[in-house]
Amino acid sequence: MKSYVITIMDNPDSVRAAERCIASMPEYNVQMFPAITPKNNPVKIAEQRGIPIDNFKEVYSRFENCLSAFLSHNTLWQMCAKDKQEYQIFEHDAVAVTPIPKFINHNGCMSLGKPSYGKYRQPFVLGVNSLTSKKYFPGAHAYRIKPKAAVTILESATMYARPTDVFLNLDLFPWLQEYYPWPVEARDTFTTIQNERGCGAKHNYSEDYKIVSV
Repeated sequence: MKSYVITIMDNPDSVRAAERCIASMPEYNVQMFPAITPKNNPVKIAEQRGIPIDNFKEVYSRFENCLSAFLSHNTLWQMCAKDKQEYQIFEHDAVAVTPIPKFINHNGCMSLGKPSYGKYRQPFVLGVNSLTSKKYFPGAHAYRIKPKAAVTILESATMYARPTDVFLNLDLFPWLQEYYPWPVEARDTFTTIQNERGCGAKHNYSEDYKIVSV
């Protein structure tokens, strides 16, 4: 299994957060993965990949930033499918709060992260559950994905792409799962994606929370 943390390499806040993520799980050889950002012309990249962009124009996020984040995940899904091995994917604000089991038997794509925003339900089963906390991933800050699932998700992205966590939903992928107790939390003090309205639902939001341009 390969492990990556999506990192904005020219942003010191992102790099520091990614370093904290890596340090929190020394048992894994987590590598920084250079994020796609608005500087990379995400609209052109999406067009080249056949990914529709209209669903990224929403009230909670900045359009190009949100699209860039999705494309970063999308690139890792492509790599997972090509490598034919399981991937563990983190966003830079993810921190392991308990050890993540080395082997977890799951259907193909499983969230590891505690919900980072809004209301959610708590699973009743220890270990692997059907996706329970929300009808979509409770943040895309920590999950595992297998190659076969990556192929299916990539195909759906050409029709139904939208912000990453909402895209990974039970209507499209009824086999999604999550692990409980959640071994990973988002410890975010800034955002490179959401606007002020979107930040309001974040559990870590405070008057010191930063909205960063990248």
